Amino acid sequence: MKFRFNTFTILGALALPVLIGIGCSKDVSLTPEPPSNSGPTPYTLTIPAGFPSMIIPADNPMTVEGIALGRRLFYEPLLSGDNTLACGSCHNQQFGFTDNQSQFSDGIDFIEGTRNSMPIMNLGWERDFLWDGGASDLESQAVGPIENTIEMHETLQNALAELNAHPEYPALFKKAFGSDIINTTNLVKAIAQFERTVISGNSRFDKYMKQETSLTEQEIRGMNVFTDFQKGDCGHCHVLGSTFTDYEFKNNGLDLVSVDEGRGRITLIASDYGKFKTPSLRNIGLTGPYMHDGRFSSLEQVLNHYNTGILAHPNLDPLLAEAIPGRMTAQDIQDIIAFLHTLTDEEFLTNPDFKKP
Repeated sequence: MKFRFNTFTILGALALPVLIGIGCSKDVSLTPEPPSNSGPTPYTLTIPAGFPSMIIPADNPMTVEGIALGRRLFYEPLLSGDNTLACGSCHNQQFGFTDNQSQFSDGIDFIEGTRNSMPIMNLGWERDFLWDGGASDLESQAVGPIENTIEMHETLQNALAELNAHPEYPALFKKAFGSDIINTTNLVKAIAQFERTVISGNSRFDKYMKQETSLTEQEIRGMNVFTDFQKGDCGHCHVLGSTFTDYEFKNNGLDLVSVDEGRGRITLIASDYGKFKTPSLRNIGLTGPYMHDGRFSSLEQVLNHYNTGILAHPNLDPLLAEAIPGRMTAQDIQDIIAFLHTLTDEEFLTNPDFKKP
């Protein structure tokens, strides 16, 4: 059972600041601050070396105020039905923004979901979000967990009402979007702005690629096995460097018959059944358990699956269908694991800009 922090009800939230009328004579006039026409402050992302440019939606430009608001909303339990659960409750920074090594997250009613919590990082390069691609963009992705009856179990109407009644949020939204009326559009825009800043690209591997550090002999061997078409052949889906994912949907032979329809649940196309999003391998040493249903607790189990456990599902990825069982030795597997740990980004895991404000 999770330990959660409850928010305190703030009395008098709707009262005018400082109760201006109390103790003032009628002839006292207060000079209002001149209106600001400058708008929110533009923010420019720093893109790690080797990463592609990030496409920012024209209708949701990055701003200092929008990012700060989104960060606060990411950790805001008011978005849940009983004010105990936030996005950050199931996406913990120290675990690569996953759920503390839990196979399944539970929501406010302590009902477990059926899919493992995906890591939140480098989402600005994603497309078709979630394990099944059920959200077309980062903004719309933010709505699902709030209204999901197993997760935050809240209505947008109630969540917006609580935010509008809050003593601080209307002013923060006005700074970010020019209006103190909080609506769904600006709510999800703010969260998306923050999530686009959550970038991981400074691991030991990245420093090695920039010739700022060295890797051990085992880690180098692991990288070679990782890319070897006759061995790991991991790079076809988890492209070496950059984001370590092709963002495609694949069936990787976990089951002969799909218990979870995966991408097929969204497209209703038979050939998509049992396909799931290729996750990034960045910080993979901390984001377990693994696969869409968290069935593997260790990287060794994952690699053993790809080495000897692939099942011939009708939609099995063609490259995996050609993989020769037992092509990797026990040493190959340990070498790949050593390499995968070089993708841990300590700066990302401790960056104060991503922590709860």
